[in-house]
Amino acid sequence: MIEGLIGQKIGMTQVYDKEGNVIPVTILKVGPCAVIQKKTKDKDGYDAVQLGFLEDKPVKRPNRPTKGHFRKSGLSPCRIIREFRLSPGLEVKEGDRFFVDIFKEGEKVRVTGTTKGKGFQGVVKRWGFHGGPASHGSMFHRRPGSIGASSFPSHVWKGMRMGGHMGQDKLTIRNLLVVKVDRENNLLLVKGAVPGPRGGYVLVRKNGFARIKT
Repeated sequence: MIEGLIGQKIGMTQVYDKEGNVIPVTILKVGPCAVIQKKTKDKDGYDAVQLGFLEDKPVKRPNRPTKGHFRKSGLSPCRIIREFRLSPGLEVKEGDRFFVDIFKEGEKVRVTGTTKGKGFQGVVKRWGFHGGPASHGSMFHRRPGSIGASSFPSHVWKGMRMGGHMGQDKLTIRNLLVVKVDRENNLLLVKGAVPGPRGGYVLVRKNGFARIKT
C-alpha cells in the first residue's frame, strides 16, 4: 500500500447524496504518478517511493543530473516530484504507475497544499484586529497600537502580532471525506475546502497511514 499521490486542485462545486443533501466538494486531479526512485529500509533506513506527477507540463531543458536521475525509470523529467511512504513488502519498481483508484469512496484523506499568497498585510487583515474608531479625526483606524513598554522589558517580545507577509504557507487539512473517485478522468472529489488556488499542487495522503499494519 502506498501512502498517497500528487495532485492538482481544479476547483470547487457541489454534488448531491442519495438523500438529496447538498455536499460542497473540491475537485482534485490526482495522478497518474510514476515511480522515479524506490527507497528500501536496508539501503535508506525506511521504505518509500519518489513519485513524479505525469499530468504536469514537461521540463523543457533538464540538466544532466536530472536526466540521469530519470534515466533508470525510463521516464521524461517531471517538474513535480514528491516522496511517499510505502508499506513494507510491497513490490514496486522504477517506472510503475499509480492512479487515483488507490483511494476509495467513503474513506478519509489528508490534503497538503500551499495557501493563497496575500502579500504584505496589516494587523487588521492578518490577525483580525478591530482597529480604532472609523470616525473623522480619529487618526487611529487600522494601526496595531502599542507593541511594548518603555522601561520594561525595553524591547518588543518575540511573536508580537504585527503586519507582514500573509499567506503562501504549507497547510494540511485532515479527515476530508472522499465523495467520489473517477478513475477514467483521474478525478477525486473530497468534501470541503482544500488550501491553495485553482491549479495549485496538492499532496493527497491516506489518513492514518502510519498506523496501518501490514
